[in-house]
Amino acid sequence: MFKDKILLITGGTGSFGNAVLNRFLNTDIGEIRIFSRDEKKQDDMRKKYKNDKIKFYIGDVRDIQSIKGAMNGVDYIFHAAALKQVPSCEFFPLEAVKTNVLGTDNVLTAAIEAGVRKVICLSTDKAAYPVNAMGTSKAMMEKVFVAKSRTVSPDKTLICGTRYGNVMCSRGSVIPLFIEQIKAGKLLTITEPKMTRFIMSLEEAVDLVMFAFENAESGDIMVQKAPACTIEVLAQAIKELFNVESKIKIIGIRHGEKMYETLLTNEECAIAKDMGKFYRVPTDKRDLNYEKYFTYGDNERIKIQEYTSNSAEILDVKAVKEKLLTLRYIQKEINSFNSGIVTIR
Repeated sequence: MFKDKILLITGGTGSFGNAVLNRFLNTDIGEIRIFSRDEKKQDDMRKKYKNDKIKFYIGDVRDIQSIKGAMNGVDYIFHAAALKQVPSCEFFPLEAVKTNVLGTDNVLTAAIEAGVRKVICLSTDKAAYPVNAMGTSKAMMEKVFVAKSRTVSPDKTLICGTRYGNVMCSRGSVIPLFIEQIKAGKLLTITEPKMTRFIMSLEEAVDLVMFAFENAESGDIMVQKAPACTIEVLAQAIKELFNVESKIKIIGIRHGEKMYETLLTNEECAIAKDMGKFYRVPTDKRDLNYEKYFTYGDNERIKIQEYTSNSAEILDVKAVKEKLLTLRYIQKEINSFNSGIVTIR
């Protein structure tokens, strides 16, 4: 599917963009374009990968002209550019709107004009029943791409999205923070011990996007089934992996945080399609002429009422340790810690 094709990744210097590069660079893909506004991170990537298949474009999704400049000849887009930090979005909500909502509309408008064949928009569990600015802006982002999908034939540009939970060891993840605190001999700071979060790897995030790429219909939101754990269990698992007895300090819930996250709302469960490891949430294809339709009320509902980090499979310390040990980052950090090597960041 990607043979000789051009893939554009917005926000491509982030953790997801790097994971896609690791997955695709040794395939027969034609070109991968990294679109972002941080020239330092682009330069770091250029030096790291040294691969002529990667092309770098400086720009900002807030500026539609800069997006159009990167769009020529593009076949597919993974739209990952976003403001993702909950506390910062709480203090600067309009900045979240400019990037997550208006930026998404800019990307989709430019993609449709350029005849891009598929656009996959990346969303978050915080968009379901949002209580903070970041989640609200992502919920609006989902509404934008679903609405936009109705304006263009999927034979020309297919627009869909994915929604997933916390990605372990991604930028902003609590796991690297715990490791830094262990290395410095400090207390591990956790917000609330019983708080639950979905956990998945970057590779699983890419798997979800690829599943959406291959299976989603226009306007769909694709959700990957994921396990969850409490923050207390996550901290304990990391302590045991590094074989330390670091004490834990509870600092309280931060601005805009929830005790648990939701991947599928109660309303979405009424229409979601169970696809094995994934759920498909189809868009409502009716228009505003509701009088043409009848409501039967016989939707075949999936068994769960909501899919939350409290109702999902809850991992214990042993299971979390096993999941963490599958990550190269964790293996590297444990080895350097045990050998006394200090990683300079």
